[in-house]
Amino acid sequence: MFKKILLATDGSEHSIRSADHAIKLAENFNGTVEAVYVVDSQKSKEDVLHSVDKYEVKRERNEKIEVVKDLLDQSGVEYNTNILHGEPGPTIVEYANKNNFDCVVVGSRGLNNLQTMILGSVSHKVAKRVNCPVLIVK
Repeated sequence: MFKKILLATDGSEHSIRSADHAIKLAENFNGTVEAVYVVDSQKSKEDVLHSVDKYEVKRERNEKIEVVKDLLDQSGVEYNTNILHGEPGPTIVEYANKNNFDCVVVGSRGLNNLQTMILGSVSHKVAKRVNCPVLIVK
């Protein structure tokens, strides 16, 4: 049923809890997890302007998902990670729909304090527009 699971992560507490649920789904259905972190355009520009080393930028981005990678490593579940670029909500939706995932797991809130006034702008967009079931973890 849920063989191919997309986990959207940003390093927030909600996304770390989401990783636990994605792992449980993968274990229960003998599935795989693909963890994605989306770097939005504004953050990408700031990284380039304020960093002298592109390897430092890459390291900082990988640090955002390090805890999730550790959880996936410990679980023994087969997984991949990807760093995508664009506006998080639409980028996750496009990636999920294009790659035929069976389920998307996303936290109800992320790191963006401005957008946490509502359900969570990213989780709301994903839930409305993805073509497969979405598990929103709070």
